[in-house]
Amino acid sequence: MRIVIAEDAAILRELMAQMLTERGHEVCAAVGDAEALRSAVAEHRPDVAVVDIRMPPTHSTEGLQAAIDLRREHPGTGVLLFSQYIETKFATRLLAAGSAGVGYLLKDRVADVAEFTEALTRVATGGTALDPEVVTQLAGGGTRAAEIESLTAREREVLALMAEGRSNSAIARTLVVSAGTVEKHVAAVFGKLGLPSSEDANRRVLAVLRYLGS
Repeated sequence: MRIVIAEDAAILRELMAQMLTERGHEVCAAVGDAEALRSAVAEHRPDVAVVDIRMPPTHSTEGLQAAIDLRREHPGTGVLLFSQYIETKFATRLLAAGSAGVGYLLKDRVADVAEFTEALTRVATGGTALDPEVVTQLAGGGTRAAEIESLTAREREVLALMAEGRSNSAIARTLVVSAGTVEKHVAAVFGKLGLPSSEDANRRVLAVLRYLGS
């Protein structure tokens, strides 16, 4: 996996680069600001970019804007937003263009190396990786659509884990149920959300977007 890291804290930037390199990944560039990020992605065309939301010079939305630009200009590159805090308005802006190849993790997740690299791999391969706390915040705002309310508690639990980007087998392990049971719940979710099988639409992504936007 080829990776570009954009993080203004030098120690954390070097830590991530070393950690990923030790696990066999190629860190093409590790930079400290949004403009350097744009240049690095244009030059190296990585599989995924890890992007801090708040970067120089104002430490406000430079990283977020760069991530949105990357999604538009380099659709083949996954983008994993990285923040010290839950900033749902930023996550919503990034997800507005679709959730494929997008992630948002809190910085303390880097301490769990296996979880962090698994999330990065999912994003690099077109999947989704949303921090559980971010999912809770996104799904908790506003009035739920009637179709979401029609889901059982277990179906909503399965859908929340889908929103984190977890596969059916990972959901089964988390809930301590069989893969077949998860498949039945997923099928029920699709049915209740009115998402028929289609070659042109990823029902999993559509279900997640419906859930987060409810």
